[in-house]
Amino acid sequence: MNIKLLLRILGAILLVEAAAMVPALLISLGYGEGDAMAFVWTILLLVLIGTPLRLFIKPEQTNLRAREGFLVVSLAWVFMSIFGALPFIISGVIPNFADALFEAISGFTTTGASIMTQIEGQPHGIMFWRSFTHWIGGMGVLVLTLALLPQMSGRTSHLVRAESPGPTLSKIVPRMGDTAKILYLIYGALTILEFLLLMLAGMNAYDAAIHAVGTAGTGGFSNYAASVGHFDSALIDAIITVFMVLFGVNFVIYYKLLTRDFADIKANEELKWFLSLYGVITLIVTLITLPDYGNVFTSLRYASFQTASIISTTGYATADFNLWPVAARMLIFLTMFLGGCAGSTAGGMKICRIGMLSKQALREVRHTVQPRKAMVVRFEGKAVDESVLRQVFTYAFIYILMMIAGGFLLSLEGKYDVQTNLTAALTCVSNVGPGLGEVGPAGSFAGYSALSKLLLSFMMLAGRLEIFPMLALFHPAMWRK
Repeated sequence: MNIKLLLRILGAILLVEAAAMVPALLISLGYGEGDAMAFVWTILLLVLIGTPLRLFIKPEQTNLRAREGFLVVSLAWVFMSIFGALPFIISGVIPNFADALFEAISGFTTTGASIMTQIEGQPHGIMFWRSFTHWIGGMGVLVLTLALLPQMSGRTSHLVRAESPGPTLSKIVPRMGDTAKILYLIYGALTILEFLLLMLAGMNAYDAAIHAVGTAGTGGFSNYAASVGHFDSALIDAIITVFMVLFGVNFVIYYKLLTRDFADIKANEELKWFLSLYGVITLIVTLITLPDYGNVFTSLRYASFQTASIISTTGYATADFNLWPVAARMLIFLTMFLGGCAGSTAGGMKICRIGMLSKQALREVRHTVQPRKAMVVRFEGKAVDESVLRQVFTYAFIYILMMIAGGFLLSLEGKYDVQTNLTAALTCVSNVGPGLGEVGPAGSFAGYSALSKLLLSFMMLAGRLEIFPMLALFHPAMWRK
């Protein structure tokens, strides 16, 4: 185990987090609401710890092995979340450590589940930091660090692979540092575009920034208790709906769009699956809720927004779908499993895995009819390796097992019903945000005990890091020399 290299990388990540807190500090100073010192002390602590680790530790070997890559990614997200919780604690907005850690992890993992019951009236700097954690975690903490510090280590593909959303790693250009820069340029450009459009639609600069970074990271923290529904604007709903869908698409698609590789975009199977599923689910929810809203345009407005929010795992809301008919709620529940495309900022199981599992199931059905015929699963026009199919199946099994086990453990408290506990576990491992019942769009996770919040925090981290890096922390081989 190359401990020195791990410490050096962690030092770089802590310095990046310190820099990421500067915008929130400036906002705090601008509004003068007394929360600035919470950022000052946290930034000083991050610099005091990160600088020696980054500058004075000199590893003999600069190449990371796969095991070390998984370990440093897991530890990076844990430490980022712990330090990210400090402004909440120091400012007094969330004085309880378990609650503050839950909120920070929910932010960085772009889940958007919250323990806060009082949203309005909180310091502007703290609320901006709460939403900005979505933007930091959306593309990936290590990807951000690589974009800023491309010479962080000699071999960095293991780092990105460990936090990359999807079963395979997509490199735009040969050098991973250059790939990280391109991804963040696209990410930043789309965020700025949404920010400008929201301002044109009537939001002030602060509200537009909060909701732009929240949409970009597919996180869903809002500075209003009614979320996006606070604005009661069809135009704002439409803008955020479009961008939730856009941020659920693989960012490689946008690079191909810029390089005019239209043929490859047209042939992209995962994109077709994602847009088709979104369209079909929106249509069905529109028809189910039509009697409640009275006309097709109103029903379509709310159905398209909520469906985009759930399938992209953003978590914003313009309607309380807890009040929708049972069939619509069931469809929302099933959509929580899907998620967006691999290589996007969305959570969930990912559309490519859903596609591969569907084709594998179809192959097994055909095999019972034609047992001697050789059949292969093809996705994106290529034969899928059997090892990838095994990995996808294993991932799906553990994913569902975590949801069921999490729901059961939450039920031991005896506070909430099956619907609340099961969807609380699912929405955390899927990084969606709102669930059903007491944790729905109008509710919160505040009622759970500290132990349950720590369990849900682990599930959010596991879901964001594609499960295996977090589970690997508990394997003895991970810690052997």
